[in-house]
Amino acid sequence: MFFTKLLMTFIIVPVVELYILIEVGKRIGSLPIIGIIILTGILGAYLVKGQGFMILKKIQNDLNEGILPGDSLIQGVIILAGGILLLTPGFITDIIGFIFLIPFSRMVVKKYLLKWLKGKIKEGNFYYREF
Repeated sequence: MFFTKLLMTFIIVPVVELYILIEVGKRIGSLPIIGIIILTGILGAYLVKGQGFMILKKIQNDLNEGILPGDSLIQGVIILAGGILLLTPGFITDIIGFIFLIPFSRMVVKKYLLKWLKGKIKEGNFYYREF
């Protein structure tokens, strides 16, 4: 089941993104589309760098104070995912990537992610293993 969902994601998302890029390109031209792709990549990298360093600093401060940095680690994963999405050309992935990088919307994403994880743990579909 998981493999099927993953496979469909890697097939459907690029096809939809490509279709949108082609249709928008027909309306505004190919050079503006290339410019938008480059601009969102640069802007995304800048935001990921800033947000990432901020979260790393918070993790270090938490560890120095003896606090487990669980919240910061989750935010770090969301920022990483946002950066990956922004490096992927396309409008849908860019929108989701920016949502992951904006602190307010990242908190909403974190809330739903934690709810999803708790549900998986209760169902017994999530396992933790120490090495």
